[in-house]
Amino acid sequence: MTTHRVNGDRLNQTLQELARIGATDAGGVTRLALTDEDRAGRDLLRQWMEAAGLAVRIDDLGTMTGRRPGRNDALPPAQIGSHIDTVRQGGRYDGALGVLGGLEVIRSLNEAGIETDQPLELINWTNEEGVRFEPAMMASGVVAGRFTIADVYQKTDRNGHTFGDELTRIGYRGDAASRPGPAAAYVELHIEQGPVLESRDAPVGTVEGILGITWIDITVTGHADHAGPSPLSLRHDALLAAGRIVNAVREIAARDGDPVVGTVGRLDVEPNLINVIPGKVTLSADFRHPTERGLDRMVGELETACMRIAKDTATAIDLNRFWSILPTPFDPALLKAVDEATATFGLPAQRLWSGAGHDAKYIAEITPAAMIFVRSQGGLSHCEDEYSAPDDIAAGANVLLGAVLATSTGSGEPNPD
Repeated sequence: MTTHRVNGDRLNQTLQELARIGATDAGGVTRLALTDEDRAGRDLLRQWMEAAGLAVRIDDLGTMTGRRPGRNDALPPAQIGSHIDTVRQGGRYDGALGVLGGLEVIRSLNEAGIETDQPLELINWTNEEGVRFEPAMMASGVVAGRFTIADVYQKTDRNGHTFGDELTRIGYRGDAASRPGPAAAYVELHIEQGPVLESRDAPVGTVEGILGITWIDITVTGHADHAGPSPLSLRHDALLAAGRIVNAVREIAARDGDPVVGTVGRLDVEPNLINVIPGKVTLSADFRHPTERGLDRMVGELETACMRIAKDTATAIDLNRFWSILPTPFDPALLKAVDEATATFGLPAQRLWSGAGHDAKYIAEITPAAMIFVRSQGGLSHCEDEYSAPDDIAAGANVLLGAVLATSTGSGEPNPD
């Protein structure tokens, strides 16, 4: 079988051209969902999609779907998707790589005269980032049945503008019948947003799934007192207890090893004075694990640790597990297809988990799904210094092309007609 490749130079040029819309002075991009910049980006993307022969439709959330016919157009499509909205002062590659990498796959198939058995669809999901309108992954969440369209339309930004009104204002409010439908496969190309591939000196990786997350609020109550006259043995030091909790969170996660992580990202101390023993501390714990059982076990271990810490420090500790999202393992057959495509291009096989959410998480609930990661320089993302090398980007798009050909039931050879 011929090893087909994308035009890497064209893909990187397309990425840079889109990045001019919403460009920041420091080399990043601010293109928030349903802003004028988002509309301009969508308009340009639509031009490119139509020039590539795609029939573009817009759904009631503004999601753009471009369809390339197959030999048997009645078959469910193979889908490629991501997003072009960004965070404030974000990077050029997060999200955009998945959409424009998919566009490059279609351009390359067109140039090679390859017709797949089933149709291909390229999707630009609306409001993946959730920066202007919360929550994140909004459009894919509606398609997966996690959110309702009525609730989404009423979401407001900081200035009181509603999602529904802004969608209409930018001219991208379509109809529900145009939503991406059932598919045979969904593949998403994305920058890693982390340092794992760089640490392994690998340009591309197969994403096994998206880690489950649980968030916990922790309140430590002690007794505020003068720092001088209070003997150490008689103190009820809330901050001492909190410090031990911070260590416990890390130790609990470290016992399972990568990709499991535990983080304390917020800590508030009262009264926060130099000569007063802290009487109250509130802090957070963020656990991430590839299995639901693992998440539950980590929380149980933290509860046990807090009971011991409370006794040792003469404090009271209360835990509130207020939010969780289940792990999402990706489809084994698609993961195998990505691995095989990676090997076809002579790239080292790598498996890793995503610690961040993506549209593929929700789509995996209704369609077999997989993701491909491209190495991020320094592991940076959601910042203006975000960068992936052109050769790595081309490698990721080549793997995407190979995986799409493997999952679209075609021979991968030019149409004899």
